[in-house]
Amino acid sequence: MKLLSTLCPVLLASSFGISNGFQHGIQSVSTMKHTTLMSSTENTNNESERRAFFSSAGAMAFLAATSTSFPQVASASGGATAGKYTTIPIAKRRYYGRVQQAVHEFLEMGPAVVKGDMTAQIIQNFFDTEYTLIQAAKKTSINGQCTKKDGDCKGKEIRDSRYNDMKTSMYLLGNAFRINQQKAPDSLPTVKAAKSFFKTMDAMEKKVTKKPKTNDPAAQQLYLTALETLDEYLDLVELPPTDSGHYDQEFDTLVGVNARIM
Repeated sequence: MKLLSTLCPVLLASSFGISNGFQHGIQSVSTMKHTTLMSSTENTNNESERRAFFSSAGAMAFLAATSTSFPQVASASGGATAGKYTTIPIAKRRYYGRVQQAVHEFLEMGPAVVKGDMTAQIIQNFFDTEYTLIQAAKKTSINGQCTKKDGDCKGKEIRDSRYNDMKTSMYLLGNAFRINQQKAPDSLPTVKAAKSFFKTMDAMEKKVTKKPKTNDPAAQQLYLTALETLDEYLDLVELPPTDSGHYDQEFDTLVGVNARIM
């Protein structure tokens, strides 16, 4: 069969007297096949290159999309930083000291709460809006010279209760722990835990500041409930639990002193 298929074109060409033309045609067909094969190979290579390019481009687009949707650090917080983006490390430097000092003082009044005497000074101090120095007075002079008419450039210190400062710092720290800046602050687990703590402590504050009792089981129960919620919050913001012994010390509340747990 192979011999027949090889001889058939030659016999046909001889019979019709077009041998030279046929040979030329064979060469033309061979050239066309070669050209077609080369073109096909080139197209295949081009197609492979295109596929590689689009695969690479698709991978890059996917990485870009995932990095946008799931950032490494949380962003945005409310309050003092509303409208700006705040990473978790920055939030820790700003609020860790204040939150930890507040937890320290919250736990310090525990023994007095256990006794049931809500008139104890340590309990009253925790809620006293004039007791805690939040910010020391700053001089407002310019280049060492006071430009005010009354000559008073000493500035004024800011005082508030430790509890009020605790609420502010806990909320702002919790608000920074997010993976999506479009998410409402109140829907964050950290903020939910903080607000649950505030709700319980607000109720206790009313009981111990308006008409404190020397024996108040209801206030004791509120304190215990708040303690459980506080542990939940501390875990969410990457701080040790209340029974770890970590809060036996006092903490520096200055901004930026430390973003680490010491």
